[in-house]
Amino acid sequence: MAKSHLFQRPLESFKEEKNREMEWESKEKLKAKRIGVLMGGMSAEREVSLMSGKAILEALRSLGYDARPVEVDEKLAQRLVEEKIEVAFIGLHGRLGEDGTVQGLLEMMRIPYTGSGVLASALSMNKVISRKIFMHHGLPVPRHIVLRKGMKEKFNLSGLPFPLPIVFKPCQEGSSVGVTIVAEASQISQAMELSFRYDPEILVEEYIKGREIQVGILDDVPLGAIEIVPQGQFYSYEAKYTDGLAKHLLPAPLAEEDYGRALNLGLEAHLLLGCEGATRVDLLFKEPGQFYILEVNTLPGMTALSLLPEIAKGVGVDFQSLVERILLGARLKIRAKTPRNEGQRAGNH
Repeated sequence: MAKSHLFQRPLESFKEEKNREMEWESKEKLKAKRIGVLMGGMSAEREVSLMSGKAILEALRSLGYDARPVEVDEKLAQRLVEEKIEVAFIGLHGRLGEDGTVQGLLEMMRIPYTGSGVLASALSMNKVISRKIFMHHGLPVPRHIVLRKGMKEKFNLSGLPFPLPIVFKPCQEGSSVGVTIVAEASQISQAMELSFRYDPEILVEEYIKGREIQVGILDDVPLGAIEIVPQGQFYSYEAKYTDGLAKHLLPAPLAEEDYGRALNLGLEAHLLLGCEGATRVDLLFKEPGQFYILEVNTLPGMTALSLLPEIAKGVGVDFQSLVERILLGARLKIRAKTPRNEGQRAGNH
């Protein structure tokens, strides 16, 4: 199926067109620095993060970078100092990694890092807040309500603005962790309990029987869209990380107009939240021509079954090149006044 030539071109062809406001580190400078690949973490996605981290580490080392594994836990700051890490490649997923917390620590320690900054990471991780932003700007999202743990007993199915089936999901988790599709009222209590196990705030949203479309973004450029056809009801945690449980259709077999719309929606969501580097935007597509934005993943998976590397490969960017391009965007997002600068200012008065 034909697609717009704009999105078929190799990523390098965008290099001179893109007007960057930031200065990128050269490969030579980065190869002289010690790079810490942050992996593991303390979220429900720890095991996936370890897989992503190991793949990133192997790619960086094969390209000649001085990359070191850094396991993330409560002693992260101490480990970064002990390992003398100068640049951080974040290979974390989920809470305390993808939500702006680690990004904030790295800003305080003045260690440049890959991906989005503190605010964009926090906004993207919080499905309630990100959807409010999308709705404010007229972008389509599924109908939903927000349920907090203290309101659990007050939940009334008859009060929902949409009928069964419905979807329960934690507000701040990824990889479909804690997500349940409920078709009968008798399933609600168990589904609610599962979602609240991961977050004190959950989304209850309308179930949209649509096609699962994922858009890959790199340095504010939409690389392409892929369709996922899971064997089960939806693209579950198991389907994401078990070979053979989902078909990947690349490029997504959409009409040209719909394909372009998917890329534009993905990029708009990415930019609205202030994201940087590599992201993956999850969409639902319902015939005829209706898209819904589900979420923006600021640290998409980098495993053998992950979608962003597959999308990148489809436009001629292999895994090593993708990892290197992400690394080249490592930087601090918050400017800080150093004591030295303050002293110079004081002396000038």
